[in-house]
Amino acid sequence: MPQEPPVEIDRLAHKVIGAAIEVHRNLGPGFLESIYEEAVTIELGLRGIKVHRQVVIPILYKDHLVGEGRLDLFVEGGLIVELKAVESIVPIHVTQVVTYLRATRSSLGLLINFNVRLLRDGIHRVVFDPARYAPSLREGAENPF
Repeated sequence: MPQEPPVEIDRLAHKVIGAAIEVHRNLGPGFLESIYEEAVTIELGLRGIKVHRQVVIPILYKDHLVGEGRLDLFVEGGLIVELKAVESIVPIHVTQVVTYLRATRSSLGLLINFNVRLLRDGIHRVVFDPARYAPSLREGAENPF
């Protein structure tokens, strides 16, 4: 069972979900992911929540930089939000969020698919427990991000 994220990150996730619901109420399904990314960024800003779009993260292999990943949204420096506009969420989408959580050593990610009739059906909460992974990710290790 994964360790639950800190309470403040969980509260932040609820605020982001509220903002995403507002965007979905206004736009509905059917647009490109980039449209939802822009709208959610605006809505979070209107709510006083600090968000960064398309954040580049280093991808390391045995302490060597091998490339970069991009987070759709990084909220308040601790919550990863991956947005989709697809027919359905498949396991690789969840794996993508887990990979981003591991790379940033964050504990919680939201995977939100806007291509649904009711947004609550498109929200997936992804919890990451670093204790299950390499010793370098365990508590006390320096976060390079």
